[in-house]
Amino acid sequence: MAGRRAYLDYNASAPLLAAARTAMIAALDVAANPSSVHAEGRAARRLIENARRDVATLVSAGAEHVVFTSGATEAASTLLTPDWQMGRGTVRMSRLYVCEADHPCVLNGGRFPATQVIRIGVDADGLV
Repeated sequence: MAGRRAYLDYNASAPLLAAARTAMIAALDVAANPSSVHAEGRAARRLIENARRDVATLVSAGAEHVVFTSGATEAASTLLTPDWQMGRGTVRMSRLYVCEADHPCVLNGGRFPATQVIRIGVDADGLV
């Protein structure tokens, strides 16, 4: 098979766009605690809040609905919970359905008891 090689293993990383690389390098220059009130901390907080606003715009959401986590495991653990605050009440989910091809942190079910996590099989092509 001759020709240009295509990198398709985006499981844990992907090639960066030039604009993303530039933004990331600029962010690395802001070495401060964004929870601090000094000038450097406020600059770091602005950087985070601008990123939150940009992500919200990309997905047509309010910035208050964008939560940054350290990775998939933390995100799944945070979101896969049977209890959700809806308005003034709590809604309890009785089951979590996951696909056998999901990431291990999803298959673990987050905060759902193991007895409430239902696994859905996939065929040889990985289709549900």
